[in-house]
Amino acid sequence: MDYPGNLFVVSAPSGAGKSSLVNALMELDALVRPSISHTTRVPRGQEMDGREYHFTTVETFDAMVAADAFVEWANVHGNRYGTSRQAIEERVAQGGDVILEIDYQGAEQIKRAFANAVLVFVLPPSWEELRARLLRRGEDSADIIDKRLANAAQEMDQVEKFDFVIINEVFERALFDLKTIVHAQRLKVAAQRRARADTFKSLRLA
Repeated sequence: MDYPGNLFVVSAPSGAGKSSLVNALMELDALVRPSISHTTRVPRGQEMDGREYHFTTVETFDAMVAADAFVEWANVHGNRYGTSRQAIEERVAQGGDVILEIDYQGAEQIKRAFANAVLVFVLPPSWEELRARLLRRGEDSADIIDKRLANAAQEMDQVEKFDFVIINEVFERALFDLKTIVHAQRLKVAAQRRARADTFKSLRLA
């Protein structure tokens, strides 16, 4: 189904910097808003329920899966994450742009449900830098970091399935790349036809 808004999906291995990039983009572009995912993991640091995630129990999550409430969900690093179908549809139907931070499995599911979704993958500049970033976060034990690095190899192998790739070596450059992707998508003929239907109709192009 076509919507006037756009749907952007950003995926990356842990530590590549996708959350920082997405947050910086939303500070610069008020038209891009997140769809807050549901998760069974516990909050980290200053995270708040309903802001970063909807933190829920395994039982509640299972009930939502059974009710087909998620357009995608996945088990990532031992925790479940899901994206509300209704939240996405309502925003893009109103002409707003939605940006999602999810893993590659979820990105594939989103693409099947929303054919116009734009998939972006963020890569680190090197394995050494990826490990260093995970260590600097100070959130995970050495065992968890090793697990994240092991998973990163599998995750990065999926990059060919995405529409765009950003190498996050210099943050400002990577942010510029992400802004460029968003702006270019808004200017595509199909996106403009959806967003500016009245203009196309008045020009007898509908």
